[in-house]
Amino acid sequence: MTREEYRAALDDLFRRRRFGLRPGLETVQGILAALGHPERQFPAVHITGSKGKGSTAVMAQSILTAHGLRTGLFTSPHLATYRERARIDHRLIPRSAVVDGIRRVEAAARETEAAGTIDRPPTFFEATTVLAFDWFAREEVDAAVVEVGIGGRLDSTNVLDARVGVITTIELEHTDLLGPDLASIAREKAGIFHRGMTGVVGELPAEARAVVEATATQLGVPLWHAEKELRVEGRTLGEEGQTFTVRVPGRSFPDLFVPLLGRFQPGNAALALASVVRFAQASGLELSDEKVAAGLAEVRWPGRLERVAKRPELFYDVAHTPESATALAQSLAEISPLASPEESTIVFGCLREKDAGRILDALSPLARTVVVVPVHSDRGARPSELRLAAFGRFPRIVEARSAAEGLAIARAGTGPDGFTLVTGSDYLVGELLRESGDPDEPDLSDPGVSSPQAATPRSSADRRNSG
Repeated sequence: MTREEYRAALDDLFRRRRFGLRPGLETVQGILAALGHPERQFPAVHITGSKGKGSTAVMAQSILTAHGLRTGLFTSPHLATYRERARIDHRLIPRSAVVDGIRRVEAAARETEAAGTIDRPPTFFEATTVLAFDWFAREEVDAAVVEVGIGGRLDSTNVLDARVGVITTIELEHTDLLGPDLASIAREKAGIFHRGMTGVVGELPAEARAVVEATATQLGVPLWHAEKELRVEGRTLGEEGQTFTVRVPGRSFPDLFVPLLGRFQPGNAALALASVVRFAQASGLELSDEKVAAGLAEVRWPGRLERVAKRPELFYDVAHTPESATALAQSLAEISPLASPEESTIVFGCLREKDAGRILDALSPLARTVVVVPVHSDRGARPSELRLAAFGRFPRIVEARSAAEGLAIARAGTGPDGFTLVTGSDYLVGELLRESGDPDEPDLSDPGVSSPQAATPRSSADRRNSG
């Protein structure tokens, strides 16, 4: 498989982004039927939520893999490579399987559209979902852990034979698609529940929890709740991760180590482990304490409060909402309690639709300097716009022309008692990860889009002095 063939196939697939988001299952169901219903050939754990669903999914998959199950994992978005979206055990989908899968999906889509079974081509996410499920089936996985794209009820992934449904959190998000309030969003996310499955839910606001519980009761889906049926105890933070005990009904899993930072990760691990316990109950799988521990210890999840360098420390995190930025700030204050805000620097870029002001509010206690950068997307906020959002929140504001330039400026300005934090967008973290990754991996984060260019880097103090 040549790089040119791989790039050409992905070019064709990424052009489907022009179709945007099209909630509904008819197109996906039609194409899957043409491919012989691969989604029915493996049992699944289906995970939705406003945040934490990716971390929960990768931990659940790793535990199942440690028990000898050939386990598929479907997540989104990708950071460094499209191949991250579908993997089996700890192996990314091969380039050849991506190219073959795109051809299979496109052929099935043309066939079903010509037959009148579907009335439009699949979107990017619909085609990717079908590609992953088709690959899982052809590779004869024993199970799959599948992360929802947006919402749940009308998400492309909601066609599975899922034995367990998980809702990690519910916050106000994608209100244009999911509804204006927590109750509406909860109804959409609870749409992954169906008769015959069991459910696991994280800590939810009361308004959302009432909707989720009513839906589960109506469908006969028994639920385990965080902080009710699930417990995380004895948490200790170390240099490379954290150790804790998880208790579920009738069983305790002591001294689990996960090589991920962040105060929120033990809670995600508890949801992952609970989902695996319920999956095992439905599948006749015998869980081993040793294999559970081994699975969690094998987890790798780049770009999620990832320590990339030391002396001074450098962290990457994809937080892009005020709530996730608050959780990030709390976790960093715990990881580096003696870090000096005067010597710390934040590299920040985000999409235009994000609430940059509130995100920066949450991050402002961490550092006195912020370097604002463009992100590689036509939806990216310009550094000049981000400078305005940062004004009054950071004493020192610097604009950079690219993520790489911004990182270089930040590292040069970070003192020995501080840290550098890169955050604000999946696109931003992904761009930096690609620079240190496979040089043959095409940059298709937003195909055909060039990063918006900022002016020559200048601090806010320089601007004031220039009149």
